[in-house]
Amino acid sequence: MTAPLGRDRRLVTHPAPGGLDSTGQLDRRPHVAVVGAGIAGLTAATGLAERGAEVTLYEREDHLGGRVGAWPARLADGTGVTMSRGFHAFFRQYYNLRALLTRTDPRLERLTPVADYPLLDAHGRTDTFGGLPTTPPLNALAFALRSPTFRLRDLLALDGRAALPLATVHVPGIYERLDNLDAATFLEGINFPEAARHLAFEVFSRSFFADPRALSAAELAVMFHLYFLGSNEGLIFDVPTEPFSQALWTPLAEYLTARGVTIRIGTAVENIEKTRGAFHVTAGSTVEFDAVVLACEVGSLQSLIDASPDLGTDAWRASIAGLRSAPGFLVRRLWLDRAVDGSRPAFMGTGSVPPLDNISVLDRYEGEARGWARKTGGSVVELHAYAATTTDVVVLAKQMDERLREIYPETAAARAVGEITLWREDCPLFQVRGFADRPTVSTATPGLVLAGDGIRIDLPVALMERAAATGWAAANTLLTSWGVAGHPIRSVPNRGRLTSLNRLVPWLESGR
Repeated sequence: MTAPLGRDRRLVTHPAPGGLDSTGQLDRRPHVAVVGAGIAGLTAATGLAERGAEVTLYEREDHLGGRVGAWPARLADGTGVTMSRGFHAFFRQYYNLRALLTRTDPRLERLTPVADYPLLDAHGRTDTFGGLPTTPPLNALAFALRSPTFRLRDLLALDGRAALPLATVHVPGIYERLDNLDAATFLEGINFPEAARHLAFEVFSRSFFADPRALSAAELAVMFHLYFLGSNEGLIFDVPTEPFSQALWTPLAEYLTARGVTIRIGTAVENIEKTRGAFHVTAGSTVEFDAVVLACEVGSLQSLIDASPDLGTDAWRASIAGLRSAPGFLVRRLWLDRAVDGSRPAFMGTGSVPPLDNISVLDRYEGEARGWARKTGGSVVELHAYAATTTDVVVLAKQMDERLREIYPETAAARAVGEITLWREDCPLFQVRGFADRPTVSTATPGLVLAGDGIRIDLPVALMERAAATGWAAANTLLTSWGVAGHPIRSVPNRGRLTSLNRLVPWLESGR
């Protein structure tokens, strides 16, 4: 069992907006369309339904969960399996995501901890996160000092003044300071040792499916704060004990349906019109709504806005058009006819040996994969390649397989009983100088809100946690407009924990 909402005493709770207990106390219950059933959309639908709003949830795909979704598939021999877009780490400081999951799993018993996840560099050296102290900044210091690629002399050689933003993160202030730099240039500027840059790139930049020279340095700093200096929840994370659909989204769908939510999967919204204070959402047929939550991935959001020419202001539409997607990535899952060595970890970062970014052994933690491995004597292995430099899936898959055999030599003689390869290109890119124009949850159009991991919210959150946080915020924005109480939002502190350094910032920046 894991801690549902964290144990960090410095966890910050942003209180729920006050108001009526339910929309049932209004003259008429508002009807809301939520477009997109990823984490953001599911969270928004939950927040609204729990306050009595009438919700219709639209999802283009035939499954829930968005980029953390899963769906049935079959191997060549006819065996039924569940496929997904790959490994996701559910960190303990993902308070808003975990709050959503507790709706159907109050003690989070469908999550299990991953004890460690080594990071392999190009020379075969590994860094690990297991056994680190949890108190910042001791965790970061201990990690650096025990790293085979980061020595004490490297720590002493860092440009402390240039590196100060890593210890004094504040959102949105950190974007004002660093959003004009890319992550690679920032690390070079603080004299971060070249041999150890794979640590920052693998843990942070590659998590955004982005090349370090295409990622804002501000995002890198926020990630450093979220995982190191902003929380004592540690860097160890949890993973679902079964595929995402069984462990997470089927139970949540049942929870939502019991609260009157209409879920329309396999239904793409074609366009939205706003007339006389109402939204007309067309998805095959046209239905009138009082409010709309747009919780789509970047490409779908842009297409929907293009197809809805009267929606929003010109400036807002331009901000949507300015969003960018990260380079494509490949997920390759192999059902091997023999087991990998018992010493192999559940997850290993391998970004220093391109094009492979990580290797997961699913039968170490996922029940379905474990059952298949026990039955066959094999193993289920998953490979990722982020920010791919080629779109030739065949070539990329071959290169990834070769890397797997080099890193785990016992797989060289293994035969793939089944294999599924996915190419996707739909994650948001947090490009340099992109923050100021990034669209926010609220819009200038009453009743229209946004949610998603590419949407701006001025809290130290990222990835799945940003999706969940914006989902709660979207629900709260609508509920507040109706005078109905919202939901609390939680985060790590929105200030670096090294308060003495925070006080030095004005002095250092003045050049005195």
